Amino acid sequence: PCNLTGWWENDLGSKMQVFNVDNDGTFSGEYHTAVSSAKKPIQPSPLIGSQHLDEDGQCTFGFTVNWKKFSDSTAVFVGECFKGDDGKEVLHTSWLLREKVDSEPEDWKATR
Repeated sequence: PCNLTGWWENDLGSKMQVFNVDNDGTFSGEYHTAVSSAKKPIQPSPLIGSQHLDEDGQCTFGFTVNWKKFSDSTAVFVGECFKGDDGKEVLHTSWLLREKVDSEPEDWKATR
């Protein structure tokens, strides 16, 4: 089965640490982003998520990262864990990031 616990790194150099996954699939950790448009220095940010483990061992998962330490934004990630031909686990994810805007008419530019 896919084990999300531990350190993960993406193609841009961002890192995520999942501390542990409970029996119900709930997990927490920290996200260390390598990219940001915020003016404040980047800091590790808390994440919380949930995974669904199928009988074949591949799991789908989702988590939220609150960038509250250096930005007025929140991101959500969804993905699936795969075992590569070399036996290593790899995560494939998609994400949405919501930045704070000053007014409702600016809503169109708030989500990436």
